[in-house]
Amino acid sequence: MRLPALILLTICILMATGCSEDETKVSYIVCESTYALCTTAKCTSIEEGQETVLCDCEVKTGYSVGSTPCHEPIETPEGKQVVSRYFPIKSFAFCTNERPWAWCYDRPCIVDKSDPTRAACACNIVENDGPYVMVTDSYTDATCTTGFYSSARVKDLKRVTEFLKTNADLKSFALKQVNK
Repeated sequence: MRLPALILLTICILMATGCSEDETKVSYIVCESTYALCTTAKCTSIEEGQETVLCDCEVKTGYSVGSTPCHEPIETPEGKQVVSRYFPIKSFAFCTNERPWAWCYDRPCIVDKSDPTRAACACNIVENDGPYVMVTDSYTDATCTTGFYSSARVKDLKRVTEFLKTNADLKSFALKQVNK
């Protein structure tokens, strides 16, 4: 790999906000583990002016998608650490406004000691990065304008869905867009 491409890839990984399709080739790894699922997570600011928020995610065990291999939860001074990964969704709203959202994919999460079905994930704030999705079964005027949630770019959802069509362990669902 050429040095500039290696530097760009390193920057993209360190930023953890993702890079555009043209900037680097996206790779996905499907594996089985305990992970945090943040597709519908509500998020809150940690401190004013910070680029990171805390999102309340579900803890799941099973197959999921990430850009790194699965591993068992890691014991840390804060508690058990898992990684936020993706599990296929069935329906979503297509949002095009400038509302900020949280990017939790492949981010570190600490399992709640009092409720091991929940984890607090440190996610990056994203805004003005193109159309994004809100995971939902129905659409109202407030879907794309209210609250602060974990999300993903529409192009990332399409990319991972196409990848999962070729995977034997984890298949994608037929996606339904609830707003037209």
